[in-house]
Amino acid sequence: MIRYSIIIVNFRTSGMVIDCLRTVFESSPGPEFEVIVVDNFSGDDSESEILSRFPMVKWIQMGYNSGFARANNAGIKAATGEVVLLLNSDTLNENNAIGKCFDMFVSSNYSACGIQLLNVDRSPQISGSYFIKGGLNQLMSLPYLGRFIRWMGYTFKVRRTSIPEVKGNAEVDWINGAFLMVKKEAIQKAGMMDEDFFLYFEEIEWCSRLEPTGKMCIYGDLNIIHLQGATTNVVFGSTGQGYYNLYDKKGLQIMVSALLRIRKQYGLAWFFAHLLIYLITIPIFLIGLCFSYGKSVYSFRQLKGYIKNCRKLIGLSGKMISNKPYFYKVL
Repeated sequence: MIRYSIIIVNFRTSGMVIDCLRTVFESSPGPEFEVIVVDNFSGDDSESEILSRFPMVKWIQMGYNSGFARANNAGIKAATGEVVLLLNSDTLNENNAIGKCFDMFVSSNYSACGIQLLNVDRSPQISGSYFIKGGLNQLMSLPYLGRFIRWMGYTFKVRRTSIPEVKGNAEVDWINGAFLMVKKEAIQKAGMMDEDFFLYFEEIEWCSRLEPTGKMCIYGDLNIIHLQGATTNVVFGSTGQGYYNLYDKKGLQIMVSALLRIRKQYGLAWFFAHLLIYLITIPIFLIGLCFSYGKSVYSFRQLKGYIKNCRKLIGLSGKMISNKPYFYKVL
């Protein structure tokens, strides 16, 4: 009997998927789970390479690069388990963490859960976070201005939004999409992932709709290795971890998805506030570079990339304001 379904999205990362699946099947033997790999039209040998090693895997071909939300929704629709796990291809299961997580989760009152993500050196990654009014913490990745926003938060003793490391169990507002386990009954109430998103921030918006169906938690005593940012960096030729590279195509996708999440979760007023702050950052960026010339961690090349991304962001703002369905894929 299939009790839970593991969904992995693939786009030209067959090597990572194979490594991930090896740890899944070695650590979690037994017939109580299924694995569904959703391929975003990789156009390579991913299907033959993966299925030749793991013929038990269910394969779904999207036929185009549908991104994270749409591909996972296809996997959820095909899943037969009472619980689904959205699992990044750049993760490595340890000590049957997935199976142990399911056993704890299925008997709980939580609607969704995650576990402690670890870097390769076993240092902790942020696995779950809290919401803050208007999503202002989302702006901390901005050059120069982000540091000021962080300082203001510390000065006024605003609750930290992220939990650097979870000890025991911790209830959170949203869970990192690299490992996000959700009950099907919660999805039926909250709806699927929003398919306007291509990449980034879709799990945060989704968790904002899942939260009213039941609390969410991180099981800190369970962990999984997450090669943070490896998938998108390999595919899109970018660099950096997290959401701090705002200067290339990946950075544009981050900015677009971030603003889209604000529009959907917090409404028009906060949308305009965030857009204004993005634009105000341009002169601050320039001034910061001029006053710290030769010593800054930033460059004029990055400023040029940021300005280019802001122009494109403005071009998409009208669609976001209307809030009509639209696929915000810019990569």
